[in-house]
Amino acid sequence: MNATDEGVAADYVTRVIHDPGDMDAAEWNTLLRLHTQGVPGGPFMRHEYLHALHVSGSATPATGWHPQWLTLWRSGVLHAAAPVYAKAHSYGEYVFDWAWAQAHEAHGLPYYPKGLVAVPFTPVPGPRLLARATAARDALQAALLQQAAQARWSSMHVLFHDASDQAILQPPAWLARQTVQFHWHNTCRSPDGPRPYRDFDELLSQMTQEKRKKIRQERRKVQQAGIRFEARRGRDITAADWDFFYRCYCQTYWEHGNPPYLKPGFFEAMADKLADWWLLFIARDPTGQPIACSLIALSDDSARPRVAYGRYWGALQRVDSLHFEACYYQPLEWCIAHGVERFEGGAQGVHKMARALLPVRTHSAHWLAHPAFAQAVERFLQREAASLDQQMARLQQRSPMRAIVHKGAPGA
Repeated sequence: MNATDEGVAADYVTRVIHDPGDMDAAEWNTLLRLHTQGVPGGPFMRHEYLHALHVSGSATPATGWHPQWLTLWRSGVLHAAAPVYAKAHSYGEYVFDWAWAQAHEAHGLPYYPKGLVAVPFTPVPGPRLLARATAARDALQAALLQQAAQARWSSMHVLFHDASDQAILQPPAWLARQTVQFHWHNTCRSPDGPRPYRDFDELLSQMTQEKRKKIRQERRKVQQAGIRFEARRGRDITAADWDFFYRCYCQTYWEHGNPPYLKPGFFEAMADKLADWWLLFIARDPTGQPIACSLIALSDDSARPRVAYGRYWGALQRVDSLHFEACYYQPLEWCIAHGVERFEGGAQGVHKMARALLPVRTHSAHWLAHPAFAQAVERFLQREAASLDQQMARLQQRSPMRAIVHKGAPGA
């Protein structure tokens, strides 16, 4: 069986890649760099990351992820590409459409397979429709609709896309949806104007007394338990560290009654090919034994990455407030010390607000083949958007950050 299917879209030759290993990594990563104009955005859309998900057995046809990567070529040069998957379920996506699937099935219409443009198991916003120019990106989104129609998919979904994609994924074909995540920004609101925080105590000083007191109490509980942390990055993360992390990662999933999505081979590939893009916090008990850890992805492999992404955590022992220390306070301290501009806390979690991570909107776009269902989903999304606006207003009123009076302001 051939690895690619070819067709023609506008002035481009289209190729569908069924095995990520058949896509040249250098060509894909070059397109990613050109698309983002060199602005680092983490390892997630790099070929090494996506290929590792496949070759490790994490995101494969056997687990319900059928690669159908769509690529557009001209004169042998890759001009646009998207990581498309034919999905047999909606697990591992973090933008929930189970109700849409149930409505289809209730009316005798299959919802699966569906088309999905996303990074499997990774709810991190970023580019999804890679292109050298706007014209190529527009041709790519049109080719996505053609691909879905030819495959007779019920729908096509582009998840956690960025602003460049949003400009292309427009009505009437595409329906917009928003969700909420919680991100921290390294912006100290000083009387002289915004600047990076000097240390964690200065961050606390910007918070309301209630939240400041709560964080100090939580950190004190971990300290009184005799827990100490160490941070390791890149090649300093040993094979034993990765093995320990995976034990913790699996433990967390099993405690929630679910098998872990990611196989050991995925993390082995990260350690081998993208080591400097990862930061590991290891918690040790008073005897020096490791008991918990959290894994953080970084926007790039430089000494001063711009963004950090909270990804996975796990613990083999229960210690009060250990989760907050490992997943928020240790990473935020590291971000401040290394001049990181933003820390993204991952999907969902209103509890993150109390730890100085504030709500931001994330975006996805959806196309549905059946006209009546498309209209019904559009009405649903309009109601959902109005509800989200109200939620965001309520969250803003509950901000953990206290008001700062700037020099020159009335009453200053």
